[in-house]
Amino acid sequence: MKNKFFNELTHLPMPMWAVGAIVVVVLALVACLGFCIYKKCFNKGKKPKKVRERKAGRGRRKKENEGEDGEEKKEGEEKKDEEEKEYFGKLEYTLDYNFTDNQLIVGILQAQDLAAMDIGGTSDPYVKVYMLPDKKKKFETKVQRKNLCPVFNETFTFKIPYTELGGQTLVLQVFDFDRFGKHDVIGEIKIPMNTIDLGQPIHEWKDLIGGEKEEEKLGDICISLRYVPTAGKLTVNIMEAKNLKKMDVGGLSDPFVKVVLQHNGKRLKKKKTSVKQNTLNPYFNESFSFEIPFSQIQKVQVLITVYDYDKLGSNDPIGKCWIGYGASGVGLRHWSDMLANPRRPVAQWHTLQPEEEVDAALKAPIR
Repeated sequence: MKNKFFNELTHLPMPMWAVGAIVVVVLALVACLGFCIYKKCFNKGKKPKKVRERKAGRGRRKKENEGEDGEEKKEGEEKKDEEEKEYFGKLEYTLDYNFTDNQLIVGILQAQDLAAMDIGGTSDPYVKVYMLPDKKKKFETKVQRKNLCPVFNETFTFKIPYTELGGQTLVLQVFDFDRFGKHDVIGEIKIPMNTIDLGQPIHEWKDLIGGEKEEEKLGDICISLRYVPTAGKLTVNIMEAKNLKKMDVGGLSDPFVKVVLQHNGKRLKKKKTSVKQNTLNPYFNESFSFEIPFSQIQKVQVLITVYDYDKLGSNDPIGKCWIGYGASGVGLRHWSDMLANPRRPVAQWHTLQPEEEVDAALKAPIR
C-alpha cells in the first residue's frame, strides 16, 4: 500500500517540493484554525491587561472630571446666591437705660438706602418699635413721604425693670405706609436684650433684615350708620362683632367698643358700649347719636376701636377701623352709601386692623 502511494505521488504532474509546500500550508491553516477555536472557547471574558488598565484609567479620569465639574457648579451656585441676597437698607438708632427710673430709652434717628416698595421707585417709611414677647406697648414714628433716606429723630420709652429686661427682644420694624392696602415690611432689626451691655449708651447703624409681616386676624365688627341731613343727626349703631382675637389666658376676651367722632382730624366726642364678658362673638346693638351739621359731614371721621376690658390693668386694644373722611376701601364705601341714602340705616361689616396701622393712616396727609 505504502509503495503504491509513493508510486502515484511520483507520477503527479508537479515536482515534489511543490507537493511538500502545499502540505505545509495546509497544516499551518489547520493549526491556526485550532488556535482560534481554543481562544474563543477557553479565554472568553478575559481581556488583556493593558486594555483593562486603559479602561480603568478612562473611568478614573471621568470621575475626576465629574468631581471638578461638581465643584465648579457648587461654587457658581454660591456666587449666584450671594448675588441674589437682597439689601433692604440700614437704620441708625440709640439705646440707653435709666437705672433710676427703670426706663429703656430707644431713639430712632434715621434710615438710609431703603428698598423701594412703591411703583414710582420710592417708599413712605415709618418705624414700629416694640418688645417681644408681650408686644403690648408699641410705638411708631411719623410717616416720611416718598423718602428712601428718611430722618426721624424720635425717642420712645419702655418702663421695664432691669431684672426683666434680659428675657426680652427689642424689635425695630421699618414699614412702607400704604393708604389703600396693608403696609409692607421693608426690613427689621431684632436685638435680644441679653446680648448687649446697657452700662453705657449704644449708638449704631445696622443693616435691615427682610421680615414677613405676621398675618393676624383680629375679627370683624358690624356697624350701622344713619344720617338725617335736615336735623344734622348722625346715628352710629354698634350691632355685633365676630371672631375676635383671644386676649385672655382662658382663650376668650371681655370686649367693649369705643366710638370716637372726629372732624377734620380734631376729636369732638367719644362713646363706649357696655362690656360683654367671656366672648369672642359679642352682640351689642347699642346706638349713639351725634349732632353734625350738613356743612361739616363731608370731613367727619368715625373711629371704632374694640378693646379687651381688664380689671387690674389698662384695657388692651383688639383692633380698630375707621369710616368717613380720608378712609379707603370698605370704610369709604360705607360712608358714601350712608350719604347717598339719607334717613335710612346702612349696615356694613368691617375687618378690624391693628390699632397702630389705623393711627398711622390717620396721621398721614390725605391725598
